[in-house]
Amino acid sequence: MGCSTCISHKEPMPRLWQNPQVITATIAGLLLTIGFVGSYLTLPRIIANGFYVGAVLIGGYYFAREAIDEFIKEYEIGIEFLMSLAAIVAGIMGQWAEAATLVFLYSISEAAEGYSGERARHAIRALMDLAPKTALVRRNNTEFRIPIEEIHIGDEFIVLPGESLATDGEVISGHSSVNQAPITGESIPVEKTIGSKVFSATINGEGTLTVRATKKFADNTLSRIIFLVEKAQDKKGRSQRFIERFGNLYSPFILLVGILIATLPLLFGQPWQEWVIRATVFIVAAAPCALVISIPITLVAALGTASRNGILLKGGLYLEQLVKIKVIALDKTGTLTQGKPKVTDIIPLNNHTRNQILNAAATLESRSQHPMAQAILQQANEENIQYNPVEQFKSLTGSGVLGFINGKKFYIGNPKLFIDMNLLIETLTQEINKLQAAGKTVVLLGTDKEILGLIAIADPLRPTARQMVSNLKSMGIERVVMLTGDNLITASSIGEQAGVDEVFSDLSPEDKTRKVEELERRYGKVMMVGDGVNDAPALAAAHVGVAMGAVGTDVALETADVALMGENLLKLPYLIEFSRRTWNIILQNLGLSIIVIGSLVVGAVTGYFTLPIAVLAHEISELIVIASGLRMLRS
Repeated sequence: MGCSTCISHKEPMPRLWQNPQVITATIAGLLLTIGFVGSYLTLPRIIANGFYVGAVLIGGYYFAREAIDEFIKEYEIGIEFLMSLAAIVAGIMGQWAEAATLVFLYSISEAAEGYSGERARHAIRALMDLAPKTALVRRNNTEFRIPIEEIHIGDEFIVLPGESLATDGEVISGHSSVNQAPITGESIPVEKTIGSKVFSATINGEGTLTVRATKKFADNTLSRIIFLVEKAQDKKGRSQRFIERFGNLYSPFILLVGILIATLPLLFGQPWQEWVIRATVFIVAAAPCALVISIPITLVAALGTASRNGILLKGGLYLEQLVKIKVIALDKTGTLTQGKPKVTDIIPLNNHTRNQILNAAATLESRSQHPMAQAILQQANEENIQYNPVEQFKSLTGSGVLGFINGKKFYIGNPKLFIDMNLLIETLTQEINKLQAAGKTVVLLGTDKEILGLIAIADPLRPTARQMVSNLKSMGIERVVMLTGDNLITASSIGEQAGVDEVFSDLSPEDKTRKVEELERRYGKVMMVGDGVNDAPALAAAHVGVAMGAVGTDVALETADVALMGENLLKLPYLIEFSRRTWNIILQNLGLSIIVIGSLVVGAVTGYFTLPIAVLAHEISELIVIASGLRMLRS
């Protein structure tokens, strides 16, 4: 999926004074000022009113046009309709100065709202500026610079010290450290050498790298992040959808009440002009501008800030849901552990040699994609063990694999596989338990008649795992649990080191899904954290699914609700704290909006507030809400 909608380098943030709404609002303000000053300098009333009318027509052009479009095309009465009607009524009543003041202040707040929203969205698209504009490409032994949009898959490009990488690729020569903070949010440089994956917009360190492009610019990691974050703005939470539905019903209701305020007192002999003015002030005072903008402006700012910190949220919906999380379920391999398993012990049995065990194990595992298989293959390569192609390979789901080597059937897998074959003896069980108690995973190699040897593999705990769990508990998360397909003894050892509340072991992907559903029934909303690939069903079942280390992993970016681009576990407590801060700002904005509307409505109906006062208070409250929401840009 390409990022066809991403902003290019040639589309900078528009200047404030280039905004058409700002221009018309400024002209309206000048006309209002001239009319106001002129009226005090004995300017004829008709001329002063002419300036006021000009201010109304010019300043109200954009929002009046929007009001007409909504009313005619969508049969909706929105805030713009209420404000346009109030200005017209004020003018008909001869209060052109008040009408011009209303239009000027409202057009200014509308321009500020539009500009602020664009600023928040631009904060997301500005990530594109992290990538260079050109790349030094080598084709047919000739080096030349081209725009990064013209890089093809397979092109070789050279990255000099201090330069940003043009697109995703694989290092084919050179050695350097690369700062991946623009993508992962983690500033510690990562060593890159031949065969290492590198990502667009990351910053090369002291060495020169030659990289073979694996993705076009439109499809690289940076472009996909921007595309997904912009798409996330359309995924609205329950509160935002409620506010929008409320606004659609509220504005017609306010219009109806305004009509009643203007007409009912006439039945009791009240002066009609006074109550028409009060109704006009009421319509302005009750318009829900700040209320409607309070949630979206905050969420757009929050989504942009999160993406700059290496957290990809698929929508404001998930920021809202994160606030409700009671339980966090963590996968073991690649989440709590480093995801880089290493062979620690090879124990041959029945007169077999260490090399024979490693050779047969590597032969069987050469067709497997399991992380433990990769550890065995890595060990064989490090020891220069030559292994033959496996024949009739078959994966035994949840247990191991089998295959034929030189016509003889071999098995490699977990102890349960050999227990089911009645081959596991008591003395061997003791050795297995000892290794598992040390936090190691044990795989056995054998035939259908005997066990040939044991291989122990360890995947070290991430250094920040225990601190992460402690931070989550101190923040009020009720349960932090670990889900793993590993055996109970090994899982318990890792779980104890990490400090989790509970360990669930020997789980298949389906079991993890059921366990997430069970935890949700027992405790409440669950956040599942995994690699986004093997844990996809459990991530989908959780209230919020979080993929760790999703940089460069297309599947993780697609399946998870939230993707942590780096591998820093401390991003999890940050994510919870970030969502709570966002929600607190939204609540503050909603509270302020309701208080201001309530106060203005009372003042309008009782006649204490004039139209200019109502307009001024109304628009100031909206500007405060906008500024408050934009605080998330700095969070």
